[in-house]
Amino acid sequence: MFATKSVADDLATAPLKGRSLWADARARFFHNRAAVTGLIVLIAVACFAIMGPFIAPWNNEDIDWNVLGNVQTGGRPSLETGHWFGTDALGRDLFARTVQGTQISLLVGIVGALISVIVGTLYGAVAGYFGGRIDNVMMRVVDVLMSIPYMFVLILLLVVFGRSLFMLFVGIGLVSWLDMARIARGQTLTLKGKAYIEAARATGVRPFTIILRHIIPNLLGVVIVYATLLVPSMIIYESFISFLGLGVQEPLTSWGALINDGAAEMTNGTLWMLTWPLLFFVITLFGFFFVGDGLRDALDPKDR
Repeated sequence: MFATKSVADDLATAPLKGRSLWADARARFFHNRAAVTGLIVLIAVACFAIMGPFIAPWNNEDIDWNVLGNVQTGGRPSLETGHWFGTDALGRDLFARTVQGTQISLLVGIVGALISVIVGTLYGAVAGYFGGRIDNVMMRVVDVLMSIPYMFVLILLLVVFGRSLFMLFVGIGLVSWLDMARIARGQTLTLKGKAYIEAARATGVRPFTIILRHIIPNLLGVVIVYATLLVPSMIIYESFISFLGLGVQEPLTSWGALINDGAAEMTNGTLWMLTWPLLFFVITLFGFFFVGDGLRDALDPKDR
């Protein structure tokens, strides 16, 4: 009896261990089967992009002259010739070119999303924290920029400053930060009235220090969710630009350029030229969308 009472007293007096926000969100995320499946797909695509050049039997620029004369029969996917995905219309290995296209498309999507998130978060946090006339002026600038057709600006930048990978990064990233700025501003308006922000302001902490140390860290949940949903949008924009012939130029390639080449050869019976890049394009987009939805559900305070 005494032993049982002692154990009960110890359990009653033992401190309860709580779970942090991120630990709770992680547990909720991994209980979402669609989100976990999307994460596995993205990891597989990333491994394909990283390890592909080391296992590809052919280089992405090498031409197989044996199949160049008749791509329909000689360029089909084959383990014997080493062309696992087949060849394109110029006799180049499609596996190696799909690896390179995956690298370029993922790079454009991730870098473009990072630029958009960084610029948009800082801009929106500054506008929301200072408020008043500064907020009105900054958000009116955003409204004016949003009224300009996005694709027109991107195409104009590529035409004026040259079709290069760097201009593709800059054009996609710096024009797509406007939505992130609005989201960050709205969240900042709700955060700047919190007690810890008022305490920091009362102790003489500088405004930009408050923004960097207190406002932006509390925006990370929203920023991470928006970034995962923004990457597929960046990939779609890049693929559309490359499909028009204004994106990456030879010898570089991307999913959009490969899909464009495959669509042009569909009438010749070479469906594999379209199938492989389109497959990676579709599964990657769905992977990002599933992960983004999973993060949004995991970080949603209404569901806790």
